[in-house]
Amino acid sequence: MKLFLDSANIREIREAASWGAIDGVTTNPSLVAKEGREFFPLLKEICEIVDGPISMETVSQQADGMVKEGLSFAKLHKNIIVKCPLTKEGLKATRQLSRQKIRVNVTLCFSATQALLAAKAGAYFISPFVGRLDDISSDGMALIRDIKTIYSNYGFTTQILVASVRHPLHVVEAAKIGADIATMPFSVLEALIKHPLTDSGLARFLKDWDQLPAQVKAMPGAAALKPRSSRTRSSR
Repeated sequence: MKLFLDSANIREIREAASWGAIDGVTTNPSLVAKEGREFFPLLKEICEIVDGPISMETVSQQADGMVKEGLSFAKLHKNIIVKCPLTKEGLKATRQLSRQKIRVNVTLCFSATQALLAAKAGAYFISPFVGRLDDISSDGMALIRDIKTIYSNYGFTTQILVASVRHPLHVVEAAKIGADIATMPFSVLEALIKHPLTDSGLARFLKDWDQLPAQVKAMPGAAALKPRSSRTRSSR
């Protein structure tokens, strides 16, 4: 399963990319607005940091406007994925854009019927929002299981991008179900790394190491690593 970062923050994106942990980035108007930067330069910088799918959402409410925005996004970089909402107009735009070989991430999916329609319209990604379903006492991961079953039954190639991920268990469950991608905020990505036994184990190892005599801790060949004096270098 691929992992995407759900962020428009350059510092977070650079940090996550330095771990080798992310395969792409998802953004939306709310995330971009938080950064207080010009839109296109920000989007282009993200594309230069992460060599993978970068989703950006359209803001028009009519299909013609979404298509126009999508064409502009696609020209910016080869990795851009156009996000369209799961509305009638969004499905119309998805169909038009996909016919022009532009990849579309259909977002704000909350039901299996919506996911089916998005796949039929030619969606490249479908983004079910599991956390928001959990918030209203519904089972977000049950939706992922349903979509996975339906897509497998009929050979749809639309990839399942699990969104609105709130905690590591969402990521684990998505992977167990066989979702293609999970996108998450930086805080959740960090949480995937952390475990109290890792921290306590490392602390114990370092404590034991510090108690060893200096001559025992000396690495073989350590002397050869010491920089030569200027006199030694000049005499060669």
